[in-house]
Amino acid sequence: MRPAPAVTWLDRGVCQPEVRLPVAESVVRRDERSSVITIGIDPHKRSLTAAALDPHSRLLGQLRLPVTSQAAAQLLAWAQQWPERRWAVEGASGLGRPIAQLLVAAGEQVLDVPAKLAARARLLGTSSARKTDLADACSVAAAAIHHRQLRPVALEDQTVVLRLLSDRRDDLVAERTRTLSRLHVLLADLHPGGAKRELTAARAAALLRQLRPITAVDVQRKRIAHQLLADVRRLDRQVKTASQTIRIAVGEHGTTLTEVFGVGPVLAAKLLGHAGDITRFPDRDHFASYTGTAPVEASSGDIRRHRLNRGGNRQLNTALHVIAVCQIRDPSPGQAYYRRKLDQAKTPEEARRGLKRHLANVVYSHLIADHRCRIRAC
Repeated sequence: MRPAPAVTWLDRGVCQPEVRLPVAESVVRRDERSSVITIGIDPHKRSLTAAALDPHSRLLGQLRLPVTSQAAAQLLAWAQQWPERRWAVEGASGLGRPIAQLLVAAGEQVLDVPAKLAARARLLGTSSARKTDLADACSVAAAAIHHRQLRPVALEDQTVVLRLLSDRRDDLVAERTRTLSRLHVLLADLHPGGAKRELTAARAAALLRQLRPITAVDVQRKRIAHQLLADVRRLDRQVKTASQTIRIAVGEHGTTLTEVFGVGPVLAAKLLGHAGDITRFPDRDHFASYTGTAPVEASSGDIRRHRLNRGGNRQLNTALHVIAVCQIRDPSPGQAYYRRKLDQAKTPEEARRGLKRHLANVVYSHLIADHRCRIRAC
C-alpha cells in the first residue's frame, strides 16, 4: 500500500495534500545523482579494514591490511578502481589519525566519523548488530553517506604543535605534584610537624639539612627524600624549559588571545591546541557547547529547565575556569560581570558559570579574528 499523503496546513484554514517520501527513499534518490564511492576504514592498532560502498550502501569491495609504512600506498593502489571516491575514517583524531593524515597528504578527501555515530549506524543496519571489522568499516562508510555534516580531515598545523607542548607541560606539572606529595609524606615522618603546605625544592632542601636521623629506617627515609628532591629539581627545570618553548610557539603563532585578561602563553597554547580548526564550529554557541560551558536543556512538557553540562572538552573547560577565577580575583571586565550577576540574585557558582559562558564567546571571537587575519595575510 502507498503511504497516505501528509496534510500541510496553509493560510486561511485551507489544507492541501502533500506527498512526502520516506527518509531512506529520499536519501537514495538524492544520492542517485552522485557516483562517488565512499570507502570506510575501521582502524586498529596493528591492522585496518577498508570497505567500499556505493551511494546505495552496497558493498563493492573490501581490504584488510596490517598497519605498516606501506599501508597508505596499498590502500591507494586498491582504490584506483574507483576514480571518484572519498574516504571515511573512524576516529580520525585517535587510532585513525596516522592513516587519515597520510591519505590527506596524498590529496584524498577524508571525513572524520565519530565512533558513536558509526556504532549507531551498525545497530540500525541489517546485519543484526554483528560486531566484525568488515561490519564496522561498512558502518563507517554508511554513516558518511547519510550524514551531511561530518568534519573533513585537514593536515595537522601549528595548533597541533601547541597542543602537544601544552599536554607535555601538563604531564610534567602533574608528575612534579606527585613527587612533591611523596616527599611531603617522608618529611612528615622525619620532622615533627612535617613540612609546610606550599612545599618547594628549596624549602625541602633546607629542611633536610636540619635533619639528623638516628635509626636505620630514618636514614633510609632521608636517602629516599634526597632522591625525590633531585627529581623535583629536574622536573622544575623541565617545566621551565617547556614554558619557554610554549611562549616562543605562541609568539610565532601571532594569536590575540594573550590580550584577554588572565590569558598567558600557557593558557593560550591550551586554548589554541584543543580548539583546533575554529572554522569547524558554525557559531559561538557550538563552540560553547564543545567547551562544556553552555547548559544542557532538560525540559519536559511545559517545564523549561537546564542542567549543568558535564561533557565537552574538559581541557578547554579547565582553561576557561582558570581565566574566570583570575578575572574574578582582580579588577577586570570579568569581575564587573561577576558582580553584576551577584546583584541579580545569582549564587557565586551560577555567576562564575555565567562568566565562563561569556568567556567562551570572547575566546571564540578572538580565534575567529585570528583566522580571518591569517586568511587576509595569505
